[in-house]
Amino acid sequence: MTTIILNHQPYDGTDITWNALRLAKTLFKSGEKVNLFLMNDAVDLARDKTTKPDSYDYDLVEMLKKMYANGVSLQVCGTCNARCGIFKNEPYFDEKVTSTMQVLADWVIESDKVISF
Repeated sequence: MTTIILNHQPYDGTDITWNALRLAKTLFKSGEKVNLFLMNDAVDLARDKTTKPDSYDYDLVEMLKKMYANGVSLQVCGTCNARCGIFKNEPYFDEKVTSTMQVLADWVIESDKVISF
């Protein structure tokens, strides 16, 4: 099992989030169980209000939603909802992904690999 922790604003002018999602998708397609935990400004990735800027080739929110629908485990920091991102206090696209530090701690303990972006 691999846990990937994302911290960066999805559309920050870099490919950090895109590359994290690409890695998660590739690992999952290779048969690895993948957990994605979003915290800090990465929580905007789980908000429908976050839209792809014209300067980006890929819709990262849609990419995440497809991975989640296909079975990648997703949890998003509940505390960060009110504290982080451009869209503070906006709901996540699925209320079931709202999570806690305890869930992240459990994932880290259970995982063979933990990667942070």
